[in-house]
Amino acid sequence: MEHCRHIGVISLFPGMLRSIFETSIPGRASMKGLVQFHYWNLRDFGTGSYHSVDDYPYGGGGGMVMKPEPLADALDRSLEALLDLSGGLLPRLVYPSPQGQVFTQGVAWEWAGSSRPLLFLCGHYEGIDQRILDEYLLEEWSAGDYVLSGGELPCAMMVDAVVRLLPGVLSNESSPVNETFSNGSFDYPQYTRPRVFRGKEVPAVLLSGDHQAIRRFREEVSRKKQQEIRPDLNGNPAGVSC
Repeated sequence: MEHCRHIGVISLFPGMLRSIFETSIPGRASMKGLVQFHYWNLRDFGTGSYHSVDDYPYGGGGGMVMKPEPLADALDRSLEALLDLSGGLLPRLVYPSPQGQVFTQGVAWEWAGSSRPLLFLCGHYEGIDQRILDEYLLEEWSAGDYVLSGGELPCAMMVDAVVRLLPGVLSNESSPVNETFSNGSFDYPQYTRPRVFRGKEVPAVLLSGDHQAIRRFREEVSRKKQQEIRPDLNGNPAGVSC
């Protein structure tokens, strides 16, 4: 039986992520028992009668900052639960942030190859109190050089990228190996029936039955496309950003 991977999320909007993780490939992986998702609503750890989770920043400035007390309580609770569920494996703590390292396919492979639980802390407003980042040694990872309203969407992207690489999740185990970024170039173009669509024919080599010729054709067109669109990759076999 495949190992069950535990993935936890701390968020003000856990329902947003639950709706994503219960569908498509993450949902099927969960139903197979290959991954188990856990959710903690940060509002449950808020302070005062209004369960406040944010406050004004020291030193002035616009916006609000997420307070350390609710964050610490949520992290303590979720860490304890994940440690127990995983038999004592220390979770990897991830804070989606535009200031973090760029998440790549290489990182997805690395995380998928580990048995450690993943725990995502999804921020909002102007961010979280720096003392939480320092105290819990949160890893900051970015989905790209742009700013979103919160950490939920980057979290969903990273989780999806990792889950689909877990053993037993995809029906065709060779699929992720042949995809874009996994072998240093883009994926090759795909064609299906009909053979002719609006006057455009499927490349003849794909109908030839010559597997070596098909492989050479696919490698050539994928490499050419990668060089035209993303020459910065330079054949990096895992698409890793350091």
